[in-house]
Amino acid sequence: MKQLHNQARNRRDEDIPVSQSTPPYSPKSLKHPRSLPRSLNYILKEQRLLFILVGILIGSTFFIIQPSQKSGVSYTDHDELGQNYANRHRFVTEYGNNNRYSNGVGRVPVGIAGKRKRIVVTGGAGFVGSHLVDKLIARGDDVIVIDNFFTGRKENVVHLFGNPRFELIRHDVIEPILLETNVMGTLNMLGLAKRIGARFLITSTSEVYGDPLEHPQKETYWGHVNPIGVRSCYDEGKRVAETLTMDYHRGADVEVRIARIFNTYGPRMCLDDGRVVSNFVSQAIRKQPMTVYGDGKQTRSFQYVSDLVDGLMALMDGEHVGPFNLGNPGEFTMLELAEVVKETIDPSATIEFKPNTDDDPHKRKPDISKAKEFLNWEPKISLREGLPRMINDFRNRILNEDEGKGN
Repeated sequence: MKQLHNQARNRRDEDIPVSQSTPPYSPKSLKHPRSLPRSLNYILKEQRLLFILVGILIGSTFFIIQPSQKSGVSYTDHDELGQNYANRHRFVTEYGNNNRYSNGVGRVPVGIAGKRKRIVVTGGAGFVGSHLVDKLIARGDDVIVIDNFFTGRKENVVHLFGNPRFELIRHDVIEPILLETNVMGTLNMLGLAKRIGARFLITSTSEVYGDPLEHPQKETYWGHVNPIGVRSCYDEGKRVAETLTMDYHRGADVEVRIARIFNTYGPRMCLDDGRVVSNFVSQAIRKQPMTVYGDGKQTRSFQYVSDLVDGLMALMDGEHVGPFNLGNPGEFTMLELAEVVKETIDPSATIEFKPNTDDDPHKRKPDISKAKEFLNWEPKISLREGLPRMINDFRNRILNEDEGKGN
């Protein structure tokens, strides 16, 4: 059988002609050559590329237009004057660092930082805070104001009540909000900034310089403060607040900004808050003597509130920690200020001298060269230009106040 099988196979082999030019069989030689790489050819078949591009477009559109759900940053504002030190409010603002993209220090991918932000402003119904809120709303941000109305007034933000991007909460930040005066309030908001990956800005004060021995005052000056004086609760409280801010920055990687605000004036100030500009203006409008403490030769520098707000925005949106002096270097004695108020309101206004208060600084003038260099900021409105705007606001409010009393 084997022999017959071999013979049959030999006969079949003989029947198949063999060409000398035919190459030996190879599976690869039977496949047609391809002009495109296999992966690219796969994508181009059956309109797969079209579906991929449509998917990318839909995903990108959703990513770009989705609004931030959480924001974070803090602005903290305390009054320039050291009156009612322990009870002065603060404003904290949260800028749009969405927690979903945060690595713990409030940084977000390029393309998101410029989108609409959700901002919390503590003390936002106060003098400076309400002007800051106006600017943020005008910019298109969502703003939540937290205020206990100790020095703030609901009237300062009532014009925003119908705005869907504005919300007002009556609350004292010395009590925790699931969302403590100078120190505890700062500590609470720093904790919030750490938890949500926020950038935190504290608005400190020129009072940290005390009764300065350096003039004008630079940010590198450590100050000359009486730690047990009548003003020390406010002065030292602000210094501690700055210390806590830097400790959170160094120890917990919280992004922080520090502003040191010099005397500020403008519409919405409290009529009787004890600050020198509001005192003089209120007294002159009411036909009362303007009160000058001491000999009136002590100096101050006065900036209009819109200049301050511009400086705060530049600091928060910039990349420098600070501290930065934010003030107008124009320097006036108290007597010179009283003369400007007289000229603007009533040339017949009189001045009444009283004994000076303890630890009253003799001179105060900011060196703003650092803010000019790193923030590209400097004040634009002079005292003689800004004072009439404030006076118009005070006149209307005092007139309404007198009408309410039946005078």
